[in-house]
Parts: sequence; C-alpha cells; structure tokens
Amino acid sequence: MRKMYLQAPLPFLGQKRMFAKEFIKVLRKYFDSTIFVDLFGGSGLLSHITKCQRPDATVIYNDYDNYQRRLENIPRTNILLGKIRSLVVSTLPKKPLPKELKEYILHLIEQEEWEYGYVDYITLSTSLLFSMKYATNLEELRKETFYNTVRKHDYASCQDYLDGLEVVSCDYRELFDKYKDVPNVVFLIDPPYLSTEVGTYTMTWGLSDYLDVLQTLVSTNYIYFTSNKSSIIELCAWIDKNNNIGNPFAGSEKVEFNAHINYNSSYTDIMLFKKADEPARKDAS
Repeated sequence: MRKMYLQAPLPFLGQKRMFAKEFIKVLRKYFDSTIFVDLFGGSGLLSHITKCQRPDATVIYNDYDNYQRRLENIPRTNILLGKIRSLVVSTLPKKPLPKELKEYILHLIEQEEWEYGYVDYITLSTSLLFSMKYATNLEELRKETFYNTVRKHDYASCQDYLDGLEVVSCDYRELFDKYKDVPNVVFLIDPPYLSTEVGTYTMTWGLSDYLDVLQTLVSTNYIYFTSNKSSIIELCAWIDKNNNIGNPFAGSEKVEFNAHINYNSSYTDIMLFKKADEPARKDAS
C-alpha cells in the first residue's frame, strides 16, 4: 500500500501539515470529483494527499517553486549536511557558530554549487539559521548568523511522493483559465498569505495579487486557505455591505518613502492625498 505523507518531506514555508487530517475529512465528505487542480502547489502536500485519497482522480500539481528539483537532490543535500554535521559536532546546540566555522561552511556550500550546479538553500537554512529564517542563495546566507541547528539525521528518500501527479509549472492564472470550464473540477487554492513572509517563493506578492485570487472562487468548486493575518474574510464581508463606494483613492496623488530597519528588512511608507473638490485624474494610481 502506498505511503501517505502528512507533512512535506523537505522544509517548505506554509506547507499545510497542520491541516492534513482536516483536509482529508473535507475531501472524503464533500468532493467526489475526478479532477483536482492545485493552483499554488508549493510543497505538493495537498496534491499528494489528494492523490492518495483519490487514486482514481486526475491531480494537477503546479510546482511553480520547483520543489521537485529539491526532492531530486535529497542525496546531494544529505551529503552536504553530513559534512556540516561533522564540523559542528563540538559546538553547543542552537548556539551561534564561530565566525571561522561559518566561513568554512560557506566555502563548502560555494564549492558544492560550483561542482554540481545546485544547492538546496531552503533546506540548508533550517540547519544553519535561527528558527523560521530562510535564505535562497549564497549571498543571502552569508549575511545571516549561523547557529548549530543542524539536522541530526539524513532526509529520507521519497521517490514516491509525487507519483501519479501531473506536474506543471506556470502562473496560476494560466492554469485556472485552462480548467475553469471543466465540469466538476475542484481547485485547491493555497496562495501565499497576506502579511506573511513570502521571500522563499519564486514570485512577488502584494495586496492586489492576493485579491486577484478571489476571482478563482467565483462559481467554482474549491478548497481555499487563508489566515486571520490577512483579514480577507472580514474585508470581503465589508465590501459586500459597502459595494457602492467605488475606489476612494481614485484621483489622489501618492508619495512613497523607502525606509530600512536593518540590512535585511525594509518597508515603504505611503502617503495618499486628494482635494475633495478636484475631479479625479485619469492617470491616478
């Protein structure tokens, strides 16, 4: 019998492991469709569980972040982590690593990337950085303080994890347009959350992008994920009650100021202004 994973084999920010059992209940109770489309595939966990629960169904996994490549490189990642593990064995767990040791580890990683053309920086981050911090390339990693959080055991081989899935890699809008008119299709919709770190995703993501996703919920079968940080449910309820006001910022002018908290964190202050007695400008943003 095929093994069903209840969490992704490799680290992935935002994977739905906490929802796995409830997701299974929803699949069993409410959906008997034969086509499921995972618009924001991420770690593939939702697609994997769906295929395990519904082996008769077609499950399309949108691997936009190339998680498949990370899985394929587990053997190389384990070798590199083994080398790092041997270097930190005499250091205290969860404590910062000496600067000299950090530099040597960076050298190992750089050499690995030069020789083999690929390094799984996200997986490495969980063994070198403070909890929930991730780097996606060598330069980002170089800026961080290293800790001894190195995984004690190798990652298991998971060659069967994506078995049976139709793996694609494209913009979710393209995938949605392809299947939106297919009878009884079910969309699995787990976009990057608003007001949540999205630096490990291979996309830029803002409020308008987040709101655009709501169009995939209109007259479709879906399982949609969000969080209370986005307040999206409250926002939609408010818009429903006040749908006659239009865009109150139409015609206003905007001034932006980029501020830096530190070398790795910044934000944008925005000022919008408009005189109430002036007509809206055609080029207003």
